[in-house]
Amino acid sequence: MLTHILLDLDGTLVDSAPGILGSLRRAIDEVGLDVPESALGTHLLGPPMYRSLPPILGEQGAADVVPVYRRIYGDEDGWLASTPYPGVEELLRELDEAGVTIALATSKAESSARKIVAHHGWADLFTETVGDTPAGDRPTKGAVVGEALRRLGHPDGDAAPLMVGDRRYDVAGAAEHGLRCAGAGWGYAEPGELEAAGAAVVHASADELRAAILG
Repeated sequence: MLTHILLDLDGTLVDSAPGILGSLRRAIDEVGLDVPESALGTHLLGPPMYRSLPPILGEQGAADVVPVYRRIYGDEDGWLASTPYPGVEELLRELDEAGVTIALATSKAESSARKIVAHHGWADLFTETVGDTPAGDRPTKGAVVGEALRRLGHPDGDAAPLMVGDRRYDVAGAAEHGLRCAGAGWGYAEPGELEAAGAAVVHASADELRAAILG
C-alpha cells in the first residue's frame, strides 16, 4: 500500500498554462521585447522561468522579464488562472481518506504554489508544499524533490514516495533520489516524452491514476 506521494502542480493537478503564459506575454510586452506567440507555448512549462526563458530571450532578456513576470503572476492575478483537471479533487480527497501522506513538489515559486493550493481548498490535504525560493535555491526538480523528502523525514523502503508529474523533469528529479515516477499523461508533455524519460507508467487521466493507487 502506498504511504507517501509527491505530486507536481502545473500540468498535473491544475491547468495553469493560461495564467502562466498570459502573465509571460504581459511581462514581455511590458519590457518591450519582440517575441512571437509561437515561442510562448506549453513547452516552456516545467522548469522555473529563469531556466526556460534564456534560450528564447537571451540571458539579458530573461533577466529583464523574469522579475516582471513574477510580479504579474505571483503578486497580481496571474496565479488565479488555474483549473483543476477532471478527477483531481476526488484523487486528493481519497488519498487523504486512505491515510496517504501527500506532498506537493513543484518548480513553481513556493509562495505561488501555496496560494493556488489554498484557493482550491486543498491546503489541509498536503502535509508539505515545496517549491522554489525567491533566490532560486531549488532550480531543478531534483532539488525540489530532495527538499520534499527532507521535510517528510526521508521516508524510504516500502514508505518511499511515488512521484507523479507531467514532464520529463519530474521523472529525472524522482530518479535522482531513487524514486519511481508515474506520468500524468493529461498534462503538458509532448507525445512519448514521459515514456522516453523512463516513467514507470503513464496514466491517461487522474481517475486512472486514482484507480491504480487505490483500486
